[in-house]
Amino acid sequence: MMKKTLSVLALSALPVLALAAGNHAGGHGAPTHGMPGHDMSTMSNAPSATGQPGDASKVTRTIELTMDDTMRFTPDEIQVSAGETVRFFIKNTGKIPHEMVIGSIADLKAHAAEMQKMPGMQHAEPNMITLAPGKIGGLVWQFDQAGTVDFACLLPGHMEAGMVGKVKVS
Repeated sequence: MMKKTLSVLALSALPVLALAAGNHAGGHGAPTHGMPGHDMSTMSNAPSATGQPGDASKVTRTIELTMDDTMRFTPDEIQVSAGETVRFFIKNTGKIPHEMVIGSIADLKAHAAEMQKMPGMQHAEPNMITLAPGKIGGLVWQFDQAGTVDFACLLPGHMEAGMVGKVKVS
């Protein structure tokens, strides 16, 4: 019961956190097709090898990243230190929507497969952002431990076309 209560409390705070993060959260311009949300059970936001949502007051560095219609992130490889909290400043320079989702490659592939089945789903999670063409936004993420953390665009076909990147945590 306690775990469920904490989950409900954490999820109820997401809209507030999204609004506090600036003018990039919320609907992101993608149609919902009657689907208010989706099952994110394959994507964990608990502290893990991929890290956790960061505290904006503890950001030590801002990393600028672009997404474009060549299905690439620039840069597609990023170096950070274990324990570092970074702000990703992301711009969609393309003419179609793109997103950045941080996670393990297994979680990203599982979620990409889910999105293939339900292409209209929207995201409101701290490890992901969807941006309409020409829009900018940001994510704050803390990388807890050394290793490699992946990120990708999970819109149908984008990850498969090579829209992936890696964060090397040392």
